[in-house]
Amino acid sequence: MGHLDGGSETALHPPSGDQVSFLSSCHLTVQHPPTVLRGTENQLQSLSLPLLMFLEESTFPTFAVTSINRNRTPPRAMTSQRINLFDYSSVSAVQSICNALEVPHIQTRWKHPSVDNKDLFYINLYPDYAAISRAILDLVLYYNWKTVTVVYEDSTGLIRLQELIKAPSRYNIKIKIRQLPSGNKDAKPLLKEMKKGKEFYVIFDCSHETAAEILKQILFMGMMTEYYHYFFTTLDLFALDLELYRYSGVNMTGFRLLNIDNPHVSSIIEKWSMERLQAPPRPETGLLDGMMTTEAALMYDAVYMVAIASHRASQLTVSSLQCHRHKPWRLGPRFMNLIKEARWDGLTGHITFNKTNGLRKDFDLDIISLKEEGTEKAAGEVSKHLYKVWKKIGIWNSNSGLNMTDSNKDKSSNITDSLANRTLIVTTILEEPYVMYRKSDKPLYGNDRFEGYCLDLLKELSNILGFIYDVKLVPDGKYGAQNDKGEWNGMVKELIDHRADLAVAPLTITYVREKVIDFSKPFMTLGISILYRKPNGTNPGVFSFLNPLSPDIWMYVLLACLGVSCVLFVIARFTPYEWYNPHPCNPDSDVVENNFTLLNSFWFGVGALMQQGSELMPKALSTRIVGGIWWFFTLIIISSYTANLAAFLTVERMESPIDSADDLAKQTKIEYGAVRDGSTMTFFKKSKISTYEKMWAFMSSRQQTALVRNSDEGIQRVLTTDYALLMESTSIEYVTQRNCNLTQIGGLIDSKGYGVGTPIGSPYRDKITIAILQLQEEGKLHMMKEKWWRGNGCPEEDNKEASALGVENIGGIFIVLAAGLVLSVFVAIGEFIYKSRKNNDIEQAFCFFYGLQCKQTHPTNSTSGTTLSTDLECGKLIREERGIRKQSSVHTV
Repeated sequence: MGHLDGGSETALHPPSGDQVSFLSSCHLTVQHPPTVLRGTENQLQSLSLPLLMFLEESTFPTFAVTSINRNRTPPRAMTSQRINLFDYSSVSAVQSICNALEVPHIQTRWKHPSVDNKDLFYINLYPDYAAISRAILDLVLYYNWKTVTVVYEDSTGLIRLQELIKAPSRYNIKIKIRQLPSGNKDAKPLLKEMKKGKEFYVIFDCSHETAAEILKQILFMGMMTEYYHYFFTTLDLFALDLELYRYSGVNMTGFRLLNIDNPHVSSIIEKWSMERLQAPPRPETGLLDGMMTTEAALMYDAVYMVAIASHRASQLTVSSLQCHRHKPWRLGPRFMNLIKEARWDGLTGHITFNKTNGLRKDFDLDIISLKEEGTEKAAGEVSKHLYKVWKKIGIWNSNSGLNMTDSNKDKSSNITDSLANRTLIVTTILEEPYVMYRKSDKPLYGNDRFEGYCLDLLKELSNILGFIYDVKLVPDGKYGAQNDKGEWNGMVKELIDHRADLAVAPLTITYVREKVIDFSKPFMTLGISILYRKPNGTNPGVFSFLNPLSPDIWMYVLLACLGVSCVLFVIARFTPYEWYNPHPCNPDSDVVENNFTLLNSFWFGVGALMQQGSELMPKALSTRIVGGIWWFFTLIIISSYTANLAAFLTVERMESPIDSADDLAKQTKIEYGAVRDGSTMTFFKKSKISTYEKMWAFMSSRQQTALVRNSDEGIQRVLTTDYALLMESTSIEYVTQRNCNLTQIGGLIDSKGYGVGTPIGSPYRDKITIAILQLQEEGKLHMMKEKWWRGNGCPEEDNKEASALGVENIGGIFIVLAAGLVLSVFVAIGEFIYKSRKNNDIEQAFCFFYGLQCKQTHPTNSTSGTTLSTDLECGKLIREERGIRKQSSVHTV
């Protein structure tokens, strides 16, 4: 753009609007002569007519000049002006001449900055790509992208994205760099490699023409889905015709320099659009008809700056410059400083320049995202389109950085908007009662083939969110586990490969799965437990009355009774208060007695233990203390015994060889395992608890037999062999309700939940979570579980009514009674025999002794015939003596 005096010619050259510079009347060799047009103009406004005649994009300077001067009278200082427009290929030559002649040179395209920064007469309205690269990096960090693919069109793209390419050295980001094929526009092979490599976050550095072609090929390759996020560095992304991709669900983000929120800017854009729509049709470029590009807006701002600067510098006199004389324009530095030091407000927002290098600073970039819904908040068709197709989600400022205002969702829209009428692929697995084949006499197709808890859950989610679903069984019939190579299988792999949008099944939320897929909030909580065959019940034995106390306790009670009897006997012997005179009428008698003999002490203890008491009562304080403590002891023992006796006599005992996971780990006779590649197997495989490590070592050493393919196979093994299956408690609850031969052993080993799986970054996860929480609050999740878990049921042990006791319950006590009676008879006989023999021996000895004594006192006289009388007298004396001895024996101490 020139502002020169001393000539009536205006030389105009096709630019595509790249540079605007002040030059002399000489014609440079770098210009294109066929397009030169000369005319005579006396005012800045007169530039509109010749420009409109021969330029394509250069019609915008005409529009700019017309718009700027429409409402004012040009000042006198704006006469005899000259504007030169140059192609991008001539930038170096033009800049060299401008530096030599000290003529301001304004660029509207990105230019790689010079190393020495000697271009003092250079300014560039296009944002510096070092700043744009920082803006892209800030956005990548905000979205927390760990892997990014950068696709560039030419080598300058690598220069422009230096800040992003250096990111891996400072941040935990992996960047893969790819180049678009040069020459031809077929990028399908490249896109195929990206699709195969699961590259979902892609940054394209290319022109808007290339971007329009790339988007068509992305759609053709089936990569225009909600799992992909594309970012385009071109500032003309908003001007592309993207109506075809709006409802694909794809995430598309870009920058916009135009400040369309300013009503003045919007009105200028509308006027530009009206003029462009009246122009002849042009070749297809992918742009919307009549849409103003960033380059056109920058050209407008350039013309505006020159016009305003010319107005402010109206007192400047301009002399003619000649190329061959190399005489600089003496007022060039002053005019250049006037532009650099001012602050401008144009179509591209606030414009200020770095005085040293002439680059733009302190500018704003709108962060825009493709959206489905639209808000008609602007007047004019072009502005309506911008608000309808694009949503401003943030601003990046070259000084303050990133400020995201609405990155996740439009708060004014309903959560069902992005899912309404979408068809989602749902992967699942056959597992009762979650997913089962529906029984029907007629052939069934599609989703009608299945029924179960998960199908009901899907139906409820569909009613809330409005989506359509297609249920497909996972091909390998597995939930999803990671092998030693890091490869996944089952439903998890289906989500990773984006072959399914949702996984609705009893899929456990685990740490390792959470790293590769996303989960909703759990719709069911559970834990791991043990499924085992119910042991055969054993009726109480005839001696079950002994069961309330363990054999050790019975032995301790017996020893306690003996011990207390001995202590009581000893203390009763020591204390003087337990001795008494058996003849109270004879207080001078030296004979005293003690009731607590060893046998009597034992009888006292047994009587107290049997709650019957004894005729023996302690008199001394010490013996009473012993008796009181023993009575308290027997009270607790008898109460405890009585409390447990009823249960042991009436309840059928279930004797199981295992009661917990610890019991399983301690033995090897009963084999145990889990479903192969399931969350239960993964839990034991990753656990650091010693018991579970030991269990995993057992299972891994017998993988062919311990691990089963699915739950049905495991249940059959439990029923037919000595096998315990480790599985989720909800599944155990369902199985035990329908098979009374199975039972749950022990409590829960862990706590976890089932969730709906989605691919990482899926926009559906949060909406599914909100819907699940809604179903939970409404109680529908509980009702669905009751519907599918409620079966015929097995009789509950706790609900059994008390039945009459039979011989099998208390028959043992009759045996004890009979044994006691028989024992007492035999003891009585023994006592009688013992006593008889003892008395006979005493009587014989006594008779012998007194017989001899009698013979000695009454000698026999055979001659006198007194033998008979002597015998009678001796016999009488012996009987009298025996009676006296019997009476005295009663008083024996």
